[in-house]
Amino acid sequence: MPQQFDATDRRILAVLQKQGRITNAELSELVNLSPSACHRRVQRLEEDGVIAAYVALLDNRRMGRPTTVFVEITLQSQAEDLLDAFEREVARVPDILECHLMAGTADYLIKIMAEDTEDFARIHRQFLSRLPGVRQMQSSFALRTVVQTTALAV
Repeated sequence: MPQQFDATDRRILAVLQKQGRITNAELSELVNLSPSACHRRVQRLEEDGVIAAYVALLDNRRMGRPTTVFVEITLQSQAEDLLDAFEREVARVPDILECHLMAGTADYLIKIMAEDTEDFARIHRQFLSRLPGVRQMQSSFALRTVVQTTALAV
């Protein structure tokens, strides 16, 4: 069940999602709280697991990985041991940014950032083709990113 947040918590979360390195003093000014009250609220949000982590988001183009590939994977069966084996192995693939168990036609949807089609061919050859229990795999290359954010609506 989602937690209930007051307006101040929502303002804090909205700012931190966009400016994770903001100082507590700057944050407290933006949300109209004293620095100590602001710090306590942020600590509570961290302790409650609402703020899961602070990270640096890298620019995929500057990192030499401008190609986004989505891979739909259908397994041979939905047997628990096969799902477990697949998930264990897919978690070891260094090039995968996301892997989701899906409802619908594919069992899993994977997001990969690659240098280009040759790099994706390498990833496919070295890792994806060796994943256990795969019956079918379909890859789609993104032509352009229209919307991309890590910020949840609060």
